Amino acid sequence: MKESVKISAPRLAIVLARCWRAVSQVAEESVRGPGMCLTDFVALEALLHKGPLTITEIQDKVQLASGSMTAAVDRLEKKGFIRRTPALNDRRAKLVELTAKGRSTVKAVFAHHAAVLEETMKVLSNAERSQLHGLLKKLGFFAAAIKHSH
Repeated sequence: MKESVKISAPRLAIVLARCWRAVSQVAEESVRGPGMCLTDFVALEALLHKGPLTITEIQDKVQLASGSMTAAVDRLEKKGFIRRTPALNDRRAKLVELTAKGRSTVKAVFAHHAAVLEETMKVLSNAERSQLHGLLKKLGFFAAAIKHSH
């Protein structure tokens, strides 16, 4: 049996960062082809899967800075992909929802994006995907707990 080699935490963090950089570049390119930036795509995707949301709710779901989110919503509204309506429970807030054009666009872009990511990750077996998923969640939750305790 092969002896386990101890990999230092800094080395593992570098490998994780490089991996994420490579995968995120593939993800960004998969939405750029249809003429969208990743910020626009993640906002539309949140609306597709969660329904109408306020700008703040979209920000919380996709973890974007306030200025980036506002700019994305402005761009998407100009393209006719979304519309803003007054929120029922707060007259100051605006509810953002997909238009028919936005819904059909994001569905097509999402299908392409998902196919590109499937192709990228086909190097991993189902068992490896499951293991990686569990390990990344474990590490992410632990790191988030440390962050919040400091």
